[in-house]
Amino acid sequence: MPTIKRFEEIEAWQTARELTKVIYSFTEESKFSRDFGLKDQIRRASVSIMSNISEGFESQTQPQFIRYLGVAKASAGEVRSQLYVCKDLEYVTQDQFAKAFAMAEKASRQIARFIAYLETHPQSQKLREDSAEYEV
Repeated sequence: MPTIKRFEEIEAWQTARELTKVIYSFTEESKFSRDFGLKDQIRRASVSIMSNISEGFESQTQPQFIRYLGVAKASAGEVRSQLYVCKDLEYVTQDQFAKAFAMAEKASRQIARFIAYLETHPQSQKLREDSAEYEV
């Protein structure tokens, strides 16, 4: 696996970003837009996937990163569960449900594979370079 230098390069983060755009799009529609609790919860869960991937990547050690990835994977499960509520309440069409559900499953699989890779390649406990340069 090539070295990842930025969290934006992580495929699971890219998938989670796309999922978040889809979730935000259909939560603005009709009945869904007025269900503030569910709307807020599913949005926060989708954002949590990408946020935990990026936060973990920026953490100091590989075990921390793996822990954050686990939280991101759990949030993907939360999104899938909430999508069933959306479908049952007819807030989303079958096509919207299928698209978002498939993306959440894909993100979950990508995260699981990434965790498995990191657990089998513990060559370095430190993820970030100490010599990073920042311009102020």
